[in-house]
Amino acid sequence: MITSAQNPRVQYVRALIARRKDREEQGAFVVEGVRLLEEALASGWEVRLLLYAGELSPRATALLAEARNRGVDVEEVALPLFQSLADTQTPQGVLGVLARRHDPLPEGLNFAVVADGIRDPGNLGTLLRSAAAAGVQGVLLPPGTTDAFAPKVVRAGMGAHFRLPVVQADWEQIAAALKPSCRMYVAESGEGMPCWRVDLTVPVALVIGGEAEGASVQARALADGLITIPMPGKSESLNAGVAAGILLFEVVRQRYEKIT
Repeated sequence: MITSAQNPRVQYVRALIARRKDREEQGAFVVEGVRLLEEALASGWEVRLLLYAGELSPRATALLAEARNRGVDVEEVALPLFQSLADTQTPQGVLGVLARRHDPLPEGLNFAVVADGIRDPGNLGTLLRSAAAAGVQGVLLPPGTTDAFAPKVVRAGMGAHFRLPVVQADWEQIAAALKPSCRMYVAESGEGMPCWRVDLTVPVALVIGGEAEGASVQARALADGLITIPMPGKSESLNAGVAAGILLFEVVRQRYEKIT
């Protein structure tokens, strides 16, 4: 059992939790909780290390057994030490270190999202979760967007990271990936065409801008148009996660109606 905060494995995990630089240099990130780790294993992601503590549920026990069968390094940690690492208020007693996986965008891309300058981890996680549910084929993250593999984003994403490509890219790479096939629409509060009047049955990429400043100059330069969510109430805007969900499922609605 690991009991010291100076243990190299504990320090490794702590660094990955705390710093984007360490996550990028190590090509790894931390996932906490039984459900997310079950999804990671089921999706074939490489688990480098599993730490556990305390009395585990039957599901958690089965998870550890499966990890051991796959040759994962599984270590018990003293409960107070584990609780100091856990990012949730009621930890489930298991957390893992996963290797980053760089899944490519599919050929013939027809449904993508650009998360442009979104800095709130909860909003980005919600966007990823909605994108996975709506059948988005890839989410692109330009410079200025928060790290998609930070613990709070991973937790809010609820497994989305294991279901669709999440790609960090500069604007030149984004243009090369999207412009040949997709029409790019920038979501804008109070400007542009109402979302239900825009043809979203064609190959499309939606740009969801950050909470404070909206979409970047680079996104607007690439855009084929602006799209908006009409709001008859008195609110000026929606947060990025909510706006993304509405627009993504407007795409789903239009495409469903077209084929039925």
